[in-house]
Amino acid sequence: MLKRLINLMELVKPLSKKTLIAVNAVDGHSLEAIADAVQIGMVNAIVTGSRDEIIKQCEIFGIDSSSFEIVHANTEEEAALFAVRLVKAVPGGILMKGLISSDKYMQAILKKEAALLLPGSVLSHVSIIDNPNYHKLLIVSDVAVIPYPTIQQKIQMVHYLKEMAIKIGIPAPKIALIAPTEKVLPSLVSCTDAAEIMKSVEDGLFQPAIVFGPMALDVAIDKESAQIKNITSEVAGDADCLMFPNIDAGNVFYKTNTKLCGAHQAAVVMGANVPVVLSSRGDSKQTKLNSIALAALLSR
Repeated sequence: MLKRLINLMELVKPLSKKTLIAVNAVDGHSLEAIADAVQIGMVNAIVTGSRDEIIKQCEIFGIDSSSFEIVHANTEEEAALFAVRLVKAVPGGILMKGLISSDKYMQAILKKEAALLLPGSVLSHVSIIDNPNYHKLLIVSDVAVIPYPTIQQKIQMVHYLKEMAIKIGIPAPKIALIAPTEKVLPSLVSCTDAAEIMKSVEDGLFQPAIVFGPMALDVAIDKESAQIKNITSEVAGDADCLMFPNIDAGNVFYKTNTKLCGAHQAAVVMGANVPVVLSSRGDSKQTKLNSIALAALLSR
């Protein structure tokens, strides 16, 4: 893990200990991350899933299974049901995805009886990416949950990016509304939506954030490109946050960073009344631990 993401751990240390509830945590990487988070003193933990499989994985990976409570469940669906009930019953609860598909995980969160959604809220995935080729952390959305967000959803996504940035110590985050070009081309929804969102910027909706769009990715993260294209926004070449127009663009950016650039990351879903960790089933132990730290930072 790179130094800039390690700072997340430092931000969490002064906070009161949270309780992590992991859904169907029957895989080694999830259990390793949970055990490390417990050992660090970041959280207490409860894991749901097959007790036999959890203990088996703990033995394989050399994990002390007594470091967390196990709530036996026979199926993924049952594990999710138990977890969403538990997370509401504990102070400072955090929900975490284990070895369960994102669809089943999100369905459990969205169920009315789960009562995890804030009134009128939008669930959106927010990631922090530590790319060694960029001069600071990047906060990006949405790479995993909303396929083709509406303008109103995009406005909420900008609010989440702002909230996340402020939480990690960026008082006036610079947010780029990503599109292929800075021109407002009527044929490109990414451009016309960004222009519409900028009307809210003019009304002061996102203060103290500095929001600009539409903006091509190269202009958002590279000062030379911004200078060549004569783009003078404060965001140009120095973006803290990137809001992608759809999941196609966001997901490709995320995976390019992680698989080709050696980037490290942490990710949560925002919009629920508890922090929600949504990492890929294939993510490393370190990514899951980073995400737990981020969720603990966001926990009320």
